[in-house]
Amino acid sequence: MIDLRKISKDYVDDENITTALKDVSFKIEKGEFVSIMGPSGSGKSTLLHILSLFDRQTNGDYFFNGENTASLSDEQLARLRNKTMGFVFQAFNLLGRSPVFENVELPLLYSDVPKEKRREIVMRSIEAVGLTHKTNTISGKLSGGEKQRVAIARALVNDPELIFADEPTGNLDSRSGAQVMSILNDLNEKGKTIILVTHETYTARFAKRLIQLKDGELVNDEIVKDRRNAKDEFIK
Repeated sequence: MIDLRKISKDYVDDENITTALKDVSFKIEKGEFVSIMGPSGSGKSTLLHILSLFDRQTNGDYFFNGENTASLSDEQLARLRNKTMGFVFQAFNLLGRSPVFENVELPLLYSDVPKEKRREIVMRSIEAVGLTHKTNTISGKLSGGEKQRVAIARALVNDPELIFADEPTGNLDSRSGAQVMSILNDLNEKGKTIILVTHETYTARFAKRLIQLKDGELVNDEIVKDRRNAKDEFIK
């Protein structure tokens, strides 16, 4: 699915050049659950922006599903992103005064899905995160864990191949965080590719594979041997 070849990213400010990524190369196969980890300033946010097609690399090649993204226009990248990718953020990014249903429905308003089909899709996504009983609840009245589950439901409505989870448990207590990681694990077991970006070792080890960055360089890429089980952690 993803093939990065010597990806570098430089930021230019006046005459100063800051290198955020340097010669990063790796592949991610369809159906993997990968955690990208690193301290502040390691380049993981820059890498996330490139992987999710919100930014372009300075050097190197990024192939997505076999296609070199450098050959695509900004409009084509946006279309590819909307069709194949879903996003879950630390800050939830919900409309606080709108009900759960409307928040989850939002991505479909920019698609060609017929109105009569939307409700079925939205309700299926809400059910997938266990919030059917909160469908008409104003999002601002939900707990942090519930808000993040709504954000996951919203990420699912376009049936993406790939879900990016950017620090998804950063604003949650351990119990709510385990619930969120359990949902992501279940989605992976159903075939979704998950890319988790985090600075927390504890959260990173819910994934099956760990990629570590330091000072813009890839320093480790390994299978997680002592992988945590989100459901077991929640039960504890």
